[in-house]
Amino acid sequence: MSCGPAARCPADSSTHPPSETLSHTDLPRLRTLEIWLAFNLDRVRQQIAAAEKLEAERQRGVDARPPAPDWLIERGIGEGPAVYVHVGGCHMAGKRSKGVAREQALRALTDGVEACPHCRPDTELGVLD
Repeated sequence: MSCGPAARCPADSSTHPPSETLSHTDLPRLRTLEIWLAFNLDRVRQQIAAAEKLEAERQRGVDARPPAPDWLIERGIGEGPAVYVHVGGCHMAGKRSKGVAREQALRALTDGVEACPHCRPDTELGVLD
């Protein structure tokens, strides 16, 4: 914060010698500055507390989230048959994917459900054509 070359600024003591910075005539301005700084410090602390609370809530949600399934079966539109088997976490798995156990994924592959060409669950499960 700079008050300009000709002004005396109590907040910027690095550009003014101590005799200019603190004088008895500056006391009211210094008190005003103190109140303003305290008010703004309180606001900043409130914002920090609110941000910390939001971050803690977000982290609780992350911690409470169930683990990602190891295997996914993606269904067709509606109640259609399964169209793909995916490794859990595959970025190509669609919204109609459901987490399944290893045995269900194996059964689906052996029953003819197509393996995702990106994540290759057939390789992971040891099922090769």
